[in-house]
Amino acid sequence: MSAEDTEEVARRLAREAVRFPDVVSLSSGSFGTLATPVPGGRVDGVAVRGDSVEVGVVVRFGRPLPRIAAEVRQGLLPLAGGRTVHVSVEDVIAGLG
Repeated sequence: MSAEDTEEVARRLAREAVRFPDVVSLSSGSFGTLATPVPGGRVDGVAVRGDSVEVGVVVRFGRPLPRIAAEVRQGLLPLAGGRTVHVSVEDVIAGLG
């Protein structure tokens, strides 16, 4: 896979992940490892690797975290270019709309 393909997958997944109603934002994780290097910077919150993708999300408080992660995973799977998708809830925010 070319760097261009990797960049496009990372950007597409990042755009789509924040559209889920329970997702507040993306997170690159406590050590910043959930990111994909791209020309001019990086896409935080999405790490595209050889045969998998890791997505870190910050979610709203209120629903079961495993259910939210499963919904995000299922929604992003068709956009991952045949890779396995792993979703980790990096933080939970209370009190948002």
